[in-house]
Amino acid sequence: MGMKQHNPNYPVGMTTLYSGDRSIYFGVYVPGWLDDLSKVTAFENEARKNVSIIMFYQGWGLTDGTQNFQPVWMNNIRNHGSIPMVTWEPWLYTEVVNQSAYSLRNITDGNFDKYIAKWAKDAKSWRYPFFLRFAHEMNGNYYPWSEQVNSNQPGEYMQAWKHVHDIFTKNDVTNATWVWSPNISYPGSSSIPPLYPGDDYLDWIGIDGYNWGVVQDHTWQSFTEIFKQTYDEITALSQKPVMIAEIASTEEGGNKADWIADAFNTKLLLNFPRIQAVIWFNENKETDWRITSSNAARQTFIRTIASSIYLSNQFATLNKNPIPTSDPDSLS
Repeated sequence: MGMKQHNPNYPVGMTTLYSGDRSIYFGVYVPGWLDDLSKVTAFENEARKNVSIIMFYQGWGLTDGTQNFQPVWMNNIRNHGSIPMVTWEPWLYTEVVNQSAYSLRNITDGNFDKYIAKWAKDAKSWRYPFFLRFAHEMNGNYYPWSEQVNSNQPGEYMQAWKHVHDIFTKNDVTNATWVWSPNISYPGSSSIPPLYPGDDYLDWIGIDGYNWGVVQDHTWQSFTEIFKQTYDEITALSQKPVMIAEIASTEEGGNKADWIADAFNTKLLLNFPRIQAVIWFNENKETDWRITSSNAARQTFIRTIASSIYLSNQFATLNKNPIPTSDPDSLS
């Protein structure tokens, strides 16, 4: 391996125990921060490490202005040294799953073209790189963009994805890094390959997966049990870089601290070499997914995420599109 020129976005002296000087973007979702970063910085204080990606959710269906591209939110994240990731959801999240207005056919037929084009143009005007995770977990049955619900038909998800992407292309929007992000496969989920829009229509592949323990009739699962099947499936589909776009564990039914150590110290690093980013879902929702659900969980998270493999907020000047993998050769 040749000598690398130092990049200001990559810390001097970073070394890892793994081949290829592997490094991984470390990100978080925390609810309710949008106008300022105080809740993000509170998480960072709890984790004793700042994050390289800040993810948030944005629904199409709101009418108070928050459905539009938000330069202030994006600037807050970039000025913090982090990379924004917008999970962009075509629905009104306060309503039920079956929302006829947000059928996949209505997206493809152009019912939202004006909104999409404005959002895309505003993103272009902002100029800086960000991840755009559109219509995630499409293989489930709990969002209006799933082909299993809302009178959607097989093949319509891919058509809708391409239609939205084409609007960005038509408007020469190059700073959006597209993340196609299924949920882990589970009994009853849609087959993933027919939902894949093709390498020309995305930049990264995400996977969402949680250790539910015994919550809602689930069983305790290791990191490998959760992700291996879907990881193998998507890495066979494409050579695009992979991220875990949502991950967390409950305390119910096992030892969360041990789960975190196994996931972040061992399994992710040794058995999932294509994963280049991981984003912790830090909310007390269906169960307490937060790293502070117990002192043991928090202390273990602090120790594991402290590794220099997991990158911090050093990306205030990142200007590569699409956003590169987190390995040093990509960032330099």
